[in-house]
This record gives sequence, structure tokens and C-alpha cells, in this order.
Amino acid sequence: MKRTIIRIDEDLCNGCGNCVPNCHEGALQIIDNKARLISDLFCDGLGACIGHCPEGAITMEEREAEPYDEIKVMELMVPKGRNTILAHLEHLRDHNETELLKQAINYIRDHNIDMSPKDSAPRQPHRQNHHPHTAGTFDNLKEARAAVSTPDSGCGGGCPGSKPMSFNIDLNKVNEAATASVVAEEKTETAGAPSELRQWPVQLHLLNPQAGYFKNADVVLAADCVAFSMGNFHNHYLKGKSLAIACPKLDSNKESYVEKLTTMIAQSNINTLSVVMMEVPCCSGLLQMVQMARRQAGRNIPVKKSIIGVQGNILSEEWV
Repeated sequence: MKRTIIRIDEDLCNGCGNCVPNCHEGALQIIDNKARLISDLFCDGLGACIGHCPEGAITMEEREAEPYDEIKVMELMVPKGRNTILAHLEHLRDHNETELLKQAINYIRDHNIDMSPKDSAPRQPHRQNHHPHTAGTFDNLKEARAAVSTPDSGCGGGCPGSKPMSFNIDLNKVNEAATASVVAEEKTETAGAPSELRQWPVQLHLLNPQAGYFKNADVVLAADCVAFSMGNFHNHYLKGKSLAIACPKLDSNKESYVEKLTTMIAQSNINTLSVVMMEVPCCSGLLQMVQMARRQAGRNIPVKKSIIGVQGNILSEEWV
């Protein structure tokens, strides 16, 4: 399958090893004075190691790779001890990979892994000054379990524009606060509606089709122009759903779009897919990609086609 995974430029790599301790999945080793990716199975593709390379030798690319396997990663983590396990759990928390965090915690429970503190020097946070906005490091497994139900909304390493972020952690509280604010502001002026966006990134080239916010989700695939044309897009289409946007006319490498949509359907097991397009002819390519992906995935998930007029009115909606 195709997925996002790290790429190491051997010409730039000087073998310093700074990346190795910051890959808590154990995907990196220094071999022959160069950083090497030892297994696709262990690379989660989230890019936490990128910011620790002083030479800029590590980047992200999309290529054929074995699917990431959390259970195999945990098998590698356990012999390294409690502190390494906790660092790995933090890494999953920081990237809002709640499902993977659940798998890791269940592995610890099912295999009776001893996570009690040892009489040793205190563990040093692995993100020193790296994520000042996060809630800090885990001190015990109880904190890790709590993070499953209340994941941090921070982001990890890599390109700031493609860091996975989930915005639905306290969505009810956010909406309640926004509603109260609107009521107050309407006394003096008209206030805008709150955003219904639940994650970042949203551009189909940038997002990871196996990110936690796509698991068993209802997904909206919208043409780039839709949200600018339709004033009620958030409330009518986006509320309670995950989002991907694309332009079937101007975007390049549309084959990767089909592959990512196929992964969403087959691997992330999305429930429904709403394709929202403009009335212009070039937008029809979006639905064609979805239909191709549905055939390749072998799952006939419900697909809803919506056509939006250039003045923002809904021209048609139908399940196809």
C-alpha cells in the first residue's frame, strides 16, 4: 500500500544520530555511519524525527510501504523498558493517534507489562522545549490511559502545514462557548457561526488517510471552491464529519488521490463519503476518483453527490 513515510538523504546525513532517540518506534538506526530506516512496519509516518536532524536529511514522502503495525512496535518497545514505552505513548498522544494509543495500552494490559516506577534516575522528557504547548510527559500508565479519552490537540514534528491535529476534543464545550459568545455579540452586531472543522490538514495531498480522525468516520470530500461559494458549508455539510479537499482540474498527481481515497475506504473503514462539487464541468472528476477508489477498495460504501451553484445554492443532492 502507499502511505507517508520518512526518506533519508544519505548525501546530507552525517551519521550524528540525533534522530535515533527521537524515533521511539525504533524505526531508525545508525548503520555504516548513516541513519537507516530499518523497517517500514515501525515507521508511523508522523515525522517526529525530522526536527532533530541538523542537516535536513530527513523528509517525508509517499511511497509503497508495509502498513504501520502498533503491535510489532510494542514488541520492540517492551524490552527497552518503562521510560521508552512511556515516551512512545506520549508520541502517539502528541499526534492524536488515539486508536493506536488504545492498542498500545491494551498490549501492556494483555501482556501484564510491569509499568511501575523503578528505583532509578527520573526520566528526562524527550521533548525538551520541543512542544511547549503540550500537557507534558507521562509519568505513569494512568496518565496514558487518561489521554485516550482526552487526547492532546498538539502537533508533532515535520512540516507545520501537514502536522496531524484533531479539533474535536472538547467540541461540545467549544460550541457552547461559541454559542454564548454569539448571543452576547448579537446585542451589538451580527456574529459569525463557529467553525465545524475537526482536524488538520485538510488538503488531500497532505493528509494521512489512516489518521485517527478518519477511522470509522463520515467524510466530506469537497472541491476547493465549495466553501468559498457556499456560506453555510460548515453547518450544512461539515458538522460532525472529517474533511478532505481537492481540485480535480488543477491538482497534480491525481493517482495518489485515488490511492488515498482507497485507503480511507478499505483501511480506515470510513462509513460514508459525501462528495461536494461545484456545478462547473471540471468538478465531475472528483466523483470519478471516488467511484474508482470505491471499486478498488472492494467496499460499496454509501456515496452522496452534491452539486453547488456558483452563487452558493444547492442544485442537487443524491446518493450514487
